Amino acid sequence: MTQQTNFNGVYPILYSFFDQNGELDRNAMRRQVEGCIAGGAHGIAVMGLATEVGKLNVNERRKVIEWVGEDIAGRIPYAVTVGEGSVPGQIEFVAAAKEAGADWAILQPPAIMGVPESEYVRFLGDVADKTDLKLAVQNAPGVMATSLSNAGLKTLNKNHGNVCLLKAEGPATYIHQLMQDTDGAFDIFGGLAGIQFPDSLRAGCVGMIPAADIFDPQVRIYELMKNGNPKDIEEAERLHKELLPLLVFMMSSVENFIAYGKDLMAQRLGLDNGMARQPSVPVTEFGRKVVSHWAKQLGPLPGN
Repeated sequence: MTQQTNFNGVYPILYSFFDQNGELDRNAMRRQVEGCIAGGAHGIAVMGLATEVGKLNVNERRKVIEWVGEDIAGRIPYAVTVGEGSVPGQIEFVAAAKEAGADWAILQPPAIMGVPESEYVRFLGDVADKTDLKLAVQNAPGVMATSLSNAGLKTLNKNHGNVCLLKAEGPATYIHQLMQDTDGAFDIFGGLAGIQFPDSLRAGCVGMIPAADIFDPQVRIYELMKNGNPKDIEEAERLHKELLPLLVFMMSSVENFIAYGKDLMAQRLGLDNGMARQPSVPVTEFGRKVVSHWAKQLGPLPGN
């Protein structure tokens, strides 16, 4: 595991919980933060797909980053994803994240296809020049509308040294090649719910940014892999194999993991408002039985 920063480990992406009136639920959001910290999270992240960021208005997005920063209160590192579609928008949101207590931010290339890669590099570089925060780029070839090549990422880091982390959404083979092509310039966090977590760590990842519902056994996997002795690695592989059926179920689609993953997180927190904001895929009776089975298997998060 290479290390360019002090950020590593498992950073669960929080869900957005809503009350019966459809408003963000302050108490539920606080309980989620406390559950993640008590469960051993190495950091916390927000504004990813699990946060249903596309269904939040700008005031709600600001409210989430402020609440979470207030509740973390510097106890563990805090990362905020920034997906605004303009340079001024991303600069403003990075500044707001920093004010709310974020330790680093995750930038997304603008979802505008058909422009030269140099424009994405310029866009992200212009944002990087306006902050002293450490920055990551979320790069998901074939998943997100736009992404950078390995060469483009290397150029971005060379010209803007604070862009020194990546959230790399891809298989372990992609991550390994990315590490080689960028000469280890980035601390890389894996994604894709950790479906290839042990191999991603072997490829050079410093951690993972999954949804919050099953982060705690993944914390255990990370710690065992980090220990590095054969017995611990064997145990990490065993735990990963136990989780694979659930990971496959969740990752059948983005909307599926938002709907069922939030339900799972709610059950583990002892909450009754685990419904995704509409529009959403329907949660079926059978699907809820699957989630309830896993909630019992995983158990409640500490303090719940």
